[in-house]
Amino acid sequence: MLHKSFSTILALLVLFSTVSFTIEKHFCGDVLVDISIFTEVDKCAMEAYEIALEKITKKSCCKDVIDVVKGQDKLKFSSFEDLDFEQQQFIAAYTASYISLFEGLPKQIIPHKDYSPPNLVIDIHVLDQVFII
Repeated sequence: MLHKSFSTILALLVLFSTVSFTIEKHFCGDVLVDISIFTEVDKCAMEAYEIALEKITKKSCCKDVIDVVKGQDKLKFSSFEDLDFEQQQFIAAYTASYISLFEGLPKQIIPHKDYSPPNLVIDIHVLDQVFII
């Protein structure tokens, strides 16, 4: 149970460290109107009015702020050829011995499998009163 929980935690750590996402914020003046992580932000009701005002004053009071959270993109990928010769030998020997654990045993031949014992007419041990103690 402990092994499974540690492996799950490490897998989630790798997943979340490599994910990138953006946080978009929409301000009208100094007031925060909307925050969005995965979708576009909703614009305020003054947006249409500001487009007309911007043509006149060349200045907008609404602004969008975009924060980008970058994940890790430089993961280390190592191959078998990157290992030195002793490490390659160890991995090859370990793999061969591990695979040989799961090989089946040869089928054993039991010569007396179909032999049926003779019918007992009389119990000799009781008749002679010879018992193994």
